[in-house]
Amino acid sequence: MELKKAMAATEAILFAMGDSVTISELAKALEMTDKDVVRVIAALQTKYDADDSGIRITELADAVQLCTKAEYYEYLIRLASAPQRLRLTDTVLETLSIIAYKQPVTKAEIEAIRGVNSDFAVDKLLGYGFIMELGRKDAPGKPILFGTTEQFLRSFGVKSIEELPSVNDTQIEEFKTEAEEEADARLGI
Repeated sequence: MELKKAMAATEAILFAMGDSVTISELAKALEMTDKDVVRVIAALQTKYDADDSGIRITELADAVQLCTKAEYYEYLIRLASAPQRLRLTDTVLETLSIIAYKQPVTKAEIEAIRGVNSDFAVDKLLGYGFIMELGRKDAPGKPILFGTTEQFLRSFGVKSIEELPSVNDTQIEEFKTEAEEEADARLGI
């Protein structure tokens, strides 16, 4: 398939789907190799990088999605009511951080790290679409394993969990000290 036709077909698929589409799904639909689809995506990105385009392609792990450029968001909210801004409490953010860095992880493992019940935070994160059930752990009771979603990647502006900032040993020690001080304060020590 010639490049222009492949670009148009890819654009049509991404527009119609709305959500992300994997490179392999695009390759199958276009009857091309994954490598050729990556070239088509790169050509579309170049096209959309032009000042006269209001859209862009966002890469999410092994998938891509058609999105509006951020600088044109104000025009969208003139037409539609502004979406509710998610307010992530410290508890919910802490739980999300644990899941992002330890995934796949069970609720019991999250609670062991946090030291408190995490039902509310996990339920909120599931509701926001930031985490999902990945399956069950091969352990007594077969607990549910949780991991992050494409919505998490999209919302935090990373392509994959490998792009999350790394935590060095000094920061880990600081976190441990803070957690111990917090636990002592709760116990009144």
